[in-house]
Amino acid sequence: MTVVDAPPPRLPVRPRPSAEPARGGVSPMLTRLAAERATGALIREHGTLYLAEGRVVHAESPLTPGLDVLLTAHGTLKAEVWHNAVARADERHGAARLLLSGGHLAEGALELCHLGALYDAAYFALAPSSTPGRFRCGIAHRLGPVLPVAVADLEREVLRRRELLRRIWPDARPDSAPLVRTHATAAPGLTLRQRTLLERIDGTRTATDLARELGRQAFHTLVDIRRLAAAGLVAPRDAPGPAGDGETPAFAEQSAYTTDPHITLLKRLRDALEAL
Repeated sequence: MTVVDAPPPRLPVRPRPSAEPARGGVSPMLTRLAAERATGALIREHGTLYLAEGRVVHAESPLTPGLDVLLTAHGTLKAEVWHNAVARADERHGAARLLLSGGHLAEGALELCHLGALYDAAYFALAPSSTPGRFRCGIAHRLGPVLPVAVADLEREVLRRRELLRRIWPDARPDSAPLVRTHATAAPGLTLRQRTLLERIDGTRTATDLARELGRQAFHTLVDIRRLAAAGLVAPRDAPGPAGDGETPAFAEQSAYTTDPHITLLKRLRDALEAL
């Protein structure tokens, strides 16, 4: 009798579903809510996005100055006027409508400040997160609608801003760490905004602290801070410096970029050229 060594039959395998095309958005949940024309609040680790029929109508983040700060910090609106409008706001008349009808703000000024605050907060709210977001259906912001923004446009701007910061200076630590000044000579081409920031850097304030203190959008402050970092004028405070008369330690002592100052300079030159 001849014995044939045949391989055992293959076990049946359930066919795998075809993979969905990858989405280019920064938040699949937000993309889905837009497609469903949802109304409510998307709460994430670093901020909240308010939607009405799938479009973003407002955004808030603890890392950015709110619309109230942007409007009141430089005298555009009195703080008591803002608080009164928010206190009187209801489902029919949001705070924005009350401000406009009361003649406290021009419509164009409100729209401009609102869009700036919305994009500013959304940049941080849509940052990579370690916790899942949650959606609360039907929640509305007391401001009321001003200029709704399409989710696709918002996500495109978030990605553009991330790339801009990376091109200016690829190290993201200055975005969130307390900042210190270095002993480098100040660059001659500093803008007034950058000089104002540099004067307030004392080893305790972060970029977002400075933005709130000055009543500026936080993302634009990050842009200035990264440019100062690329010029070698500021650095993140990696460790507390020694007690003394308050002078900032030398850059090589408080920075973890490299121990060789020549390599540090070459890297700064390279990144500055790439950002042109």
